[in-house]
Amino acid sequence: MTITRRAALALTAALIAGAAVATPAQAAPAATWERSLGLANATNFRNVGGYSTADGHTVRTGVVFRSNKLSGLTAAEWQVVTAHGINRDVDLRNIQERSDEPDHAPAGVAYQVADVASLSHGIRFHDNAGVTLFAAIAAGLLSGSSDLGQSIGYPFMVNFVGADYAFRDTLKAIATNTSGGVVYHCSAGKDRTGWATAVLLTLLGVPMATVEADFLLSNTYLGRSDAVQVAWLRAAFAELYHIYGTFTAYLHSGLMLTDADIAAIKARLLV
Repeated sequence: MTITRRAALALTAALIAGAAVATPAQAAPAATWERSLGLANATNFRNVGGYSTADGHTVRTGVVFRSNKLSGLTAAEWQVVTAHGINRDVDLRNIQERSDEPDHAPAGVAYQVADVASLSHGIRFHDNAGVTLFAAIAAGLLSGSSDLGQSIGYPFMVNFVGADYAFRDTLKAIATNTSGGVVYHCSAGKDRTGWATAVLLTLLGVPMATVEADFLLSNTYLGRSDAVQVAWLRAAFAELYHIYGTFTAYLHSGLMLTDADIAAIKARLLV
């Protein structure tokens, strides 16, 4: 693909505006009172369930959880985790993060790596990486992003082929781990974990306003008003629609999920 000024500016506009994504000016509020597990050493550990879908279903509670790093959990905190029925820990972090701060999951909790930055599938991108980089930088500058690195990183979670395998494996773990709950996490539980959650909730039919509100709850649980910005999430969705055209195409062609996989995820989580 040839990088042209017109193409780069078009993608920049899409990243800023959230093209093809139904995004209100402000995300709808999301309740926080029943989500947190109250872990002092993993404050962003929370339930993903309880949200309503556009077609009248509810996301089952007590099945899927999202978190920041688990390396600091005490034995008592791990007991809280397992008391919630969680028996699979999916780690989205890279090899250095995992080595520096390992999870130490207790007996009875299966540990699974789903490295978003893994190079085991090569250094490959779905779209020209130069265009994505240029557009993401421009979008971050124009939106006044507080962290230009994050503005760049979110579109690449969609464009980088290695990330597809990590997010696919995370979703399939949720579908197949029928004996208990699943927690997936990265370091802060807001970026890689935030995108995984946005994809999961969108797959389930949760409205975008609610998806964005859940994403922004990381600011609450991490105690930082700038931990995440909704513009970052919208940039990832804009990249998704730029490359694939539809969310369903992303699930099938990007994440390599079959109709049976998607049906299993919905069957596991929708009530």
